[in-house]
Amino acid sequence: MDLFLLKKVISVFIMPINLVLILLFIAAICFKKRPSTSFKCLISALLLLFVSSMPIVSDTFMGSIEDNYQAFTRADRPVDYIIVLGHGHFSNEALPVTSQLKTGSLQRLVEALRIYQIHPEARIITSGFAGDDLVSNAEKMKDSLVLLGIPEQKIISENFPKDTEEEAELISPRVQGANVVLITNADHMPRAMTYFQKQGIYPIAAPTGYWVKNQHTPKSWPYYFPNSEKFLQTTTAWYESVGRLVQWFKGLLS
Repeated sequence: MDLFLLKKVISVFIMPINLVLILLFIAAICFKKRPSTSFKCLISALLLLFVSSMPIVSDTFMGSIEDNYQAFTRADRPVDYIIVLGHGHFSNEALPVTSQLKTGSLQRLVEALRIYQIHPEARIITSGFAGDDLVSNAEKMKDSLVLLGIPEQKIISENFPKDTEEEAELISPRVQGANVVLITNADHMPRAMTYFQKQGIYPIAAPTGYWVKNQHTPKSWPYYFPNSEKFLQTTTAWYESVGRLVQWFKGLLS
């Protein structure tokens, strides 16, 4: 098993929903022989599910990650490159290419278009490998940008990086000394910036795809009850937090 696949497998097992399922499984198998252990696992699973689904908890957790970088407005000098990190797609020729993009890719695409309108002097670098698909995410993003009016000659595709660390390693030599804008989701931006800075690139952050948009506005009563969307939000924040912990640990060893 290669390192990339190993990281994905481990990350799946430590996600909140899978921790809940593991605790429930332990509770079930210990029910007769060790009822005390079974009860503790059951309560732990329910408590984890409840806390992870609470909007006030989830928004606080995610907000602490997303607030690290402000939204992009305008650079104070010409932009050489707009880097758009990959986020996946599902090829289906019956759909327009923009509809084949995953939500994160579509959010990054829109931000790239917005920034290109402000800085038309820039070239756009799309990134991302194919995974199980026949076409790379970089190519799908490029096709989408061309469909929406960006000249093809203004777009560069990096078709091979499998994760953010590889994206930084492969793209950084091309953009050394350039004024660069980096687009990724707000929750992912701290980790992405660290990887690029490690390669000697200090881009302007352009976070997009915010989960938490109105954390400090008055809330109605449903906000104080669990819901499934906030559970997904907590899972994403948990994933990024684990990723940053791994990034920090690898930095100590390098």
